[in-house]
Amino acid sequence: MEYRCASLFIIGTELTRGVIADKHGQLMSTELTHLGYRVDRIVIVPDDGTIGSVLRESIEHSDVVLITGGLGPTSDDMTRQIIAAIAGVPLVKDQDAWDDLYRRVGERIYGANERQAMIPAGFERIPNPKGTAPGFKGYFVVDEGVSETRKVACAAMPGPPAEMHEMFFHQVLPWLATLRGDGESGRDEYSVFMIPESKLEDLFDSVAEPGVMMGDRFQEFRISLYLTGSDEQARKRTAERLEAAFGPALMVPGDLQAVDILTRYLEDHHLTVSCAESCTGGLVAKLLTDRPGSSVWFWGGAATYANDAKRRILGVNPETLAVHGAVSEQCVIEMAEGLLALSGTDLALSVSGIAGPDGGTEDKPVGLVWFGFASKTRPTQAVALRMTSWGRDAVRRRAAVSALLLASLYINGNDLLDTVARWQYI
Repeated sequence: MEYRCASLFIIGTELTRGVIADKHGQLMSTELTHLGYRVDRIVIVPDDGTIGSVLRESIEHSDVVLITGGLGPTSDDMTRQIIAAIAGVPLVKDQDAWDDLYRRVGERIYGANERQAMIPAGFERIPNPKGTAPGFKGYFVVDEGVSETRKVACAAMPGPPAEMHEMFFHQVLPWLATLRGDGESGRDEYSVFMIPESKLEDLFDSVAEPGVMMGDRFQEFRISLYLTGSDEQARKRTAERLEAAFGPALMVPGDLQAVDILTRYLEDHHLTVSCAESCTGGLVAKLLTDRPGSSVWFWGGAATYANDAKRRILGVNPETLAVHGAVSEQCVIEMAEGLLALSGTDLALSVSGIAGPDGGTEDKPVGLVWFGFASKTRPTQAVALRMTSWGRDAVRRRAAVSALLLASLYINGNDLLDTVARWQYI
């Protein structure tokens, strides 16, 4: 059977009432188109079971149906029951799903949560590392008459974006690629940091080899970039041109966060880190401690927001603050060196900037952030970045990502002034 056309179903009463806008349909449609599928319909339905009739009708005319939503533990989460009924199979307890859910919620599994371990018989569980509800994939067998049948591929995923994206990009898309006969050979994944999505698209258009297409997924601290096309060398050349245009360390192969790059180096070299933060307010420390086992390499952090905290905790000279201010090269150097002396870690980083929306001046505008890095083995370095401001939260997120990327470069012996001079598009 040749798999060519797809139907997408997005379940959520918040969507049909206009409370939130659907983004799953656009994302899935874009990626399926890159794989060579034709998306015939995107259907948004409430959490009331009405998907049943329209899903039955779509199966008659589709080769693939993808469904998001309705896999939670409550009574209105009916996706699994409806798919099982259409497939003509019972719901069965998946032991791996049960064991995984029990590890997460313990005795609370008994009751409404139990249904999350049930999937239609004959379907395969899709693990959910970001949540409690597993997805599943399999086939509807459609009788075409005269002893002929057709197998319609079906995948069901949770509705929350973090959970759905994890399954769709890492489990469902590779499966659908094999159904098209493409395998995974025609798709490369990269993580892009600090580059605005619009600039990424513009640069891609200017450097892409013929036949290479891009897909992207905007996330809180990065953009996941997917290059597709049958010519591996063309994709590689396109990626190299993008990397050169962005500057060092802003585009890396694979599914990585900026914090992963630093923490893997720390783990591999048995090093420790501490951080002193002002404008980021502890966000760098939060990202570091999101990683399991972070106590091995993370000593701790100080959110020294007020000048008095910088003086009393980190030993920043009052004259430095009076003459140069908190957002200055001199201040972040003293912050990093003060924390290094206090913590005894191998690396200490500091961040101080103007997140806005107020507080900027002509000399120190909103979006200006200084970073300091001190270690036991290298001279202290400090660099400044001017972040494009899309609001206070955006400046803080970009400053935290920059601190982690620059820390990775610093501890590897790179000259940070040379590095940031080549970061043109942040």
